[in-house]
Amino acid sequence: MTIVVKAPHMEVTDSIRRYVETKVAKLPRFYDNVQMIEVVLDVEADKPLVEIVVSAKRKNTFVARHRDDNMYAAIDQCLDKVAEQIRRHKDKVRDRQQHTHTRQM
Repeated sequence: MTIVVKAPHMEVTDSIRRYVETKVAKLPRFYDNVQMIEVVLDVEADKPLVEIVVSAKRKNTFVARHRDDNMYAAIDQCLDKVAEQIRRHKDKVRDRQQHTHTRQM
């Protein structure tokens, strides 16, 4: 799994980079097929904007964005959004697999 942290219009401190990498590294716990995670940190209108793009096998892509007053809070909220998307997808796949070969008599 590859983790990429980008910040096109700002400098990323080491503490923010470590915080993002430790938080994002927990995402494969929800879905094993995660291949790459890209985190984009930006500032728009004096508010931090965080975007997380998770690429998984079979062309599954999960995208979440969040803007907040605090960079750490924006990272946490965005991570919650993408984790919920991954959980819903995994539940949908699991439900589909359980009901495929039911036999009626």
